[in-house]
Amino acid sequence: MSGIREPIDVFAEQRCSLRADCENCFGLCCTALYFSASEGFPNDKEPGQPCRNLQEDFRCCIYQDLQGLGLKGCMAFDCFGAGPKVSRLSYGGRDWRRSPEFREQMFEVFLVIRQLQEMLWYLTEAETLRPARSIHEALRTLREETERLTLLSPCEVLKMDVPLYRTEVNTLLLQTSELVRVSVCQEWNIQAGIRKAFKRRSSLVAADLRETDLRGANLRGACLIAADLSGTDLGGADLIGADLRDADLSGTDLSQSIFLTQAQLNTAKGDKRTKLPPSLFYPRQWSLD
Repeated sequence: MSGIREPIDVFAEQRCSLRADCENCFGLCCTALYFSASEGFPNDKEPGQPCRNLQEDFRCCIYQDLQGLGLKGCMAFDCFGAGPKVSRLSYGGRDWRRSPEFREQMFEVFLVIRQLQEMLWYLTEAETLRPARSIHEALRTLREETERLTLLSPCEVLKMDVPLYRTEVNTLLLQTSELVRVSVCQEWNIQAGIRKAFKRRSSLVAADLRETDLRGANLRGACLIAADLSGTDLGGADLIGADLRDADLSGTDLSQSIFLTQAQLNTAKGDKRTKLPPSLFYPRQWSLD
């Protein structure tokens, strides 16, 4: 395949602001979120309650041991840069311990900004996809508007109708997905029936997909828990919201897939043969020997 992305990533610098940066955050993901005891989390945690492993300096005391302790939820979570943006910009470096009057509001703002930052990640990627050039202007306009919203004052942020705004963003992302997947299937002469074999939110738990043609597949929201995707080519496949927990990505070509996130990779299994999009990294728990 000739490649669906522009050869030069003009958003490389901007992507840095869309990544987790715990050194510049006040432990917001460890405090604002609700966790229930499950495979990924050992204990229940109420929203607004600091995790028992959060230290006074807002660092996790067991960060280096997350894999050994089986804390997959912590390993997988990605705030898309919302933590440092809220900590350093929205509140100007005032943390919730020294400024308790902002505590509850800060946590609520974080939850909103996290959603906006995730939308920014997808919109930014959409602008790099060649088959979607016809709507790049609309994507750019919406991306710039989303960035503006993340810089509003805390009070203004909390007035937003996030579900309504997400619907607007998702409409353009769906158009992007269709343009990319049609282009991929035309290039490879993939029959329409094969391309449409998978529907949004397909249940593919523990499915053996090694012999399945997944190029240009619509895997949005698909449940791929423990699925075997090893050695497959996911070129042009839309993976937005797909659940890849414990999915086998050994030797899988994800380099031309679209809307994949670091959080999804962090929950999956892969190796040094796995090919990733240029904006993502090999999770530290993968065996790369």
